[in-house]
Amino acid sequence: MPAPLLLANQRAVVTGASSGIGAAVAREFGAAGASVIVNYRSQAGEADRVVKDIADHGGSAFAVPADISKPQDCERLFEQAVQQLGGVDILVANAGIQRDAPIADMTLEQWRAVIDVNLTGQFLCAQHAVRRFRSQGLDAKRSRALGRIVFINSVHQRIPWAGHANYAAAKGGLKLLMETMAQEVAPEKIRVNAIAPGAIRTAINKAAWETEDAQRSLLEHIPYGRIGEPEDVAQAAVWLASDLSDYVVGATLFIDGGMLLYPAFREGG
Repeated sequence: MPAPLLLANQRAVVTGASSGIGAAVAREFGAAGASVIVNYRSQAGEADRVVKDIADHGGSAFAVPADISKPQDCERLFEQAVQQLGGVDILVANAGIQRDAPIADMTLEQWRAVIDVNLTGQFLCAQHAVRRFRSQGLDAKRSRALGRIVFINSVHQRIPWAGHANYAAAKGGLKLLMETMAQEVAPEKIRVNAIAPGAIRTAINKAAWETEDAQRSLLEHIPYGRIGEPEDVAQAAVWLASDLSDYVVGATLFIDGGMLLYPAFREGG
């Protein structure tokens, strides 16, 4: 569990927070003292459960629907955050989708859907967050930073992934979006960073771990010998959004059990 009140008095927007990594981040932020906007696109019931979980543990949260691939929805999301919380100090840009297909069979609709959410949607939310941070000004009683953005990226910002060209392209683009934003806004005391998870036990990749055979195959790619849990990412996000990481700017924290260590070469290649 995160340190008590590590995010006390912080106001956070977490996109795609009705399930998986986003839900875990929202819960951990609530436990760490932040007030949380639990964004969702269509899973209202699941978002309400996350809000209830946070409230049951003494935290404060509100569910807000928005399709982040739509500019008007992003604008409304941040307007609701200001109305409910009084402002925004942290954005965790987590929402993402997959529409997998071999490159020759991938439709333009599949390509655009993933790029629109996983890259353009992250840009739109981050843009609104920066504008909000600037309009609020620095409050040293809240944080040493004017604002913080944490993108949830993927090991596939670095690892090519056959059959997932749209997803890998979006994640690769997100890497340089994050780094360019960090370079641009750091002088204003806005910290922009990313977390790149590897194999995490969520619904989006259930086929990769739900059977013993699938799990055995997956673990061949993970030197540490276990599949990650959403809480592994969420606890790191609390640290990255807190003042404990105040000197961390433009960095990607890989949470992957060693997946990037090329485990196929463990026996000498």
